[in-house]
Parts: sequence; structure tokens; C-alpha cells
Amino acid sequence: MTFASTSPCSRTIAPAAEQADSMPLLPRRVLLQALLATGALASAPAGMAMPPLPQLPRSEAVPGGVAIVPLGAIQGDPRVTTENGTPVLLSTDARGMVAVVGIPLSAQPGEARLTLRDGNGTRTIAYAIAPKTYAEQHLKVSPKVVDLSPEDTARYQREAAHQAKVKQRFSPETAFSLRLQQPTAGRLSNSFGKRRVFNGQPRAPHSGADIPAPTGQVVVSPADGTVIDTGDYFFNGNTVWIDHGQGLLSMLCHLSRIDVQPGQKVKRGDTVGAVGATGRVTGPHLHWSVLLNQASVDPGLFLE
Repeated sequence: MTFASTSPCSRTIAPAAEQADSMPLLPRRVLLQALLATGALASAPAGMAMPPLPQLPRSEAVPGGVAIVPLGAIQGDPRVTTENGTPVLLSTDARGMVAVVGIPLSAQPGEARLTLRDGNGTRTIAYAIAPKTYAEQHLKVSPKVVDLSPEDTARYQREAAHQAKVKQRFSPETAFSLRLQQPTAGRLSNSFGKRRVFNGQPRAPHSGADIPAPTGQVVVSPADGTVIDTGDYFFNGNTVWIDHGQGLLSMLCHLSRIDVQPGQKVKRGDTVGAVGATGRVTGPHLHWSVLLNQASVDPGLFLE
């Protein structure tokens, strides 16, 4: 599926939060957990139980995957960005404070770098991206399926510009658990990353997971968050975007109805819409994309 967004007459977007040039501020409870995990606090006060560690996605440092990168000793409030300046989600594991990094499907295997700024100054942290080969599907279809009309092309371009702004959403707080609930019942496809080639013309890799389901089946929020955008998209049909915090976003597409509005707070498991077949599809299903620091990553890595 190709990402698209709504035209100005059909979309609604919540008031802007911190954008990509903002830096994440780690909540104090997460900082405390990092200090305890690294032994920086030699002992907890009498009667104080050690806090549990957050639940993180499965680490798979490949294109379209997630890298869990330890930050080492820190001083004050750390701020971490990718090589292009996009802020990164921060959490903790048994090693201490970590960056939870989304790796774009377009990333090349090899060394990648993060920039860490804290009370000790600025330093670079390297991590490795391993290769991964995704499936290809070659299809012969009618040219009108592949080639957009001038009007549709203009609409898509407007929507793409809007969507680029939606993807930049960054709010400082995030849920304690980064594990997500599958948003509707059914078999999660293994189509993430698959590249379709129509009539010899390669298209962008599939940037989410599809869940075949009947029209009208309930779709829920995968985690706590804020609805940041809804609308009728050219490719994706009726769509809901949810901000789960620190650049972790869900996009739910092809809905038959939308039950939420921008600015609305939702809890994990709250109904946000229903499965449908709106947009450019051949049958009813839910397309679920997960974005992390603006990179589309495999939703399966976040499932419990």
C-alpha cells in the first residue's frame, strides 16, 4: 500500500504538538528506572520496591525493524536524534537507558549513528543494521490501476504533503509499555515490506500489516494515545492516526466508519472505527501501520 493523506477539503488534524525539531524530555520516573537499572543508585530507600522495567518491542535491527540501543552513562535529561535530526523514543531496559529506534525500509545495511546530548555534552553512538530481504510480487494489471489521472495525481500530492506533517508529531510522554494490542481480530499478514511490481514498474514497499476481516468488525486503539488526524484518503480511505507518544504512531486504514475525532484521548482497546474497504482496495481489511521516529516499522515487533 502506498501512503497517502487527505485532501484539504476532507481531512481534519489536531493542533500541532512538538514537531521534529523538538527534543524528547524523559519523564522523571523513567530516569529513576534507568538509574536503578544501572546501579547508579546503590540502594533504594527502605521499603521502596524496585520498579519494573518497561515492556519494549522486539529488537530486530534490520530495514523496517527496531533497534534497542543502550546509551551508557548519562547526565541530566538526554536528548537523542537520528542522523537526519529526528528525535528518538527513550526508555529503559536491564542495561539502563536505551534509545528505541525505528529503522526505515530504505535503510542500507551497515553502521548507523545516533546523536546524544546530555549534561556531559554531545557524543555519537553507533549501531549496526543487518541486511534483510523482503518478498516481491510481480503482477500484470490494467494500466488504469497503476497510472493516476492528473486530478488524482494532484490530490495525492496534496495529501502526501499533509501526511508528512502528521508523521512529524512528537509528544514527550509515552506509555510505560511499548507493546501494542492488535487493533482488530484476524490473522496478521506477513506482507510488511513486500514490494509489488506492477507491469514491470516497482512500487514502494508495503509499509504496514494487513488484517483481513469483515466489514463492520470493530477496530480499537493499539495503546493509549491521542487521535491526531482523521479523514478520507485517496489510497487509504477512511483513516485514523493515533499518537502513542515520543514519535510512536499508529495509522489505521480503509475503515467503513470513524468513531473518533482529532484531539480525542483514547485508551488501549477503545473503539476508534470499523473495518471496511474504502480507498484503493480490492476487499475489506484493516491496514495497520506503525511509525517510530517517522519510519514505518513492522507492527509484528510490537505485539504482545
